[in-house]
Formats: sequence, structure tokens, C-alpha cells
Amino acid sequence: MIAIPAIDIRLGKVVRLSQGEYSRQTTYLDSPLDVAKRWESLGAEMIHIVDLDGALEGSSRNLDIVGSIAKSVKVKIELGGGIRDEETIRKVLGVGVEKVVIGTRALDQKFLDSVVKSYKNNIVVGIDAKEGMVCTKGWVFKTEITAIELAKRVGEAGVRTINYTDISKDGMLGGPNIDLLRDLMRSTKLDVVAAGGVSGIEDIINLKSLESDGLKGIIIGKALYEGKVDLAEAIRICSQKG
Repeated sequence: MIAIPAIDIRLGKVVRLSQGEYSRQTTYLDSPLDVAKRWESLGAEMIHIVDLDGALEGSSRNLDIVGSIAKSVKVKIELGGGIRDEETIRKVLGVGVEKVVIGTRALDQKFLDSVVKSYKNNIVVGIDAKEGMVCTKGWVFKTEITAIELAKRVGEAGVRTINYTDISKDGMLGGPNIDLLRDLMRSTKLDVVAAGGVSGIEDIINLKSLESDGLKGIIIGKALYEGKVDLAEAIRICSQKG
């Protein structure tokens, strides 16, 4: 299991939102590139980047910044936010991104089948849910499909890994939803990366206990920027055997 630091970009700066609400933004740093270099220096294997402008507007808005990060660090880069057509996927992969996170368009089965066929090893589906129901378009719209139902669909399409975010926990430092994560993994048998709610090392230890159920990683955001979690320590805990 790996610890994955997050960099959320809005208007070129490193920010975090509370529960996905753009009106509840905290700006931390001016240079996403400097932050990426720091996470690399602390031992990160992958960095999870979210283009918040892209997520809201429906098309990538910070690809130049992401490309400069990919060229400047040796760790794998995963990007989500506003990636809703195959042309954008090609552009994203073209700047050096390793994994492309499909969110809103994952509900379009025809699109999902097509991109998995073409880019299977590069596709991750991001499932963002509130009270168990999937939310889309920058978390603004709540759908009528459950997270578990969508996870089963994307698994049938050939997707191997999903990033699951509990929106009600995200940016709140209140601890992850362990029970929901366990139910999701046991219902689908997919590789799951958890996001949202990590508030300290105790949460990392609790999530580590889900590794046997299929938890492959933990995305850590606000807790890093608020000094609640030391990335090097989180990496050490996640990498422990047994």
C-alpha cells in the first residue's frame, strides 16, 4: 500500500477545498512545482494532482503546470479534473502523466468502454460520493447511482483501480469512512485508493488494516498542508509488510 500526496490546483496555486465546495477554499502555496519536488524528496512514489478549474469547467485548464511537474520529477503523476474526452486523455498522457482519472464521464458506459480499450493501463476511475451516492461535475451534482453500483460497472468495463472519495469527509480532517470503504472493496474486488478525511497518523494506521481487503493506497491532502501528517512517516507505515 502506498501513501500518495495530493496537489489540488486552482488558478495556478496549491489549494484545498472543504467538502468540495469552491466557496470554502484555502490557498496554501503559489508553486505546485515546488510542492511536487518536496513530496518527491520525502519519498513519494506517486503524486495525485487535481485540476480544480478543469473539474468545474469541464476541460483541462492547468495542463502546462502539470506538464512542467511531470518533466521535473521522477515520480509517477496521476491527474484528474475535467478529463471528459479522448483528445484530452491523449494530451494529458502526452505531457508525461502516467495515470488519468476519469470521473464524470465514467457514468457514460460507451465512453468508458472505449477509453479502457485504448488506454487500459493508464485509466483510473474516480468515484466521488456523498452519503453513498455518486456526485459529478466538480462534485456539484448528486446522481441517483450508488458508489458501489458504479464501481461494479467500471469493473465490468475492465478498470482495475478506483479512487474513492467520501466528499463529506474531504478536507474536514475528521477521519475516513472505514466501514464504507470495506463494503466497497468487498462488493467489487477492485483495487481501491482512499481519499478524504485523513486527519493524522492514527487514520493511516486504521486504513492500513484494510490492505487485506484490497486497499492499495491513501491520497493525503489537507493533513499534509496543515502539518497533521508527516509524509515520510505515512509512507513508512503504508509500506510495512504484514
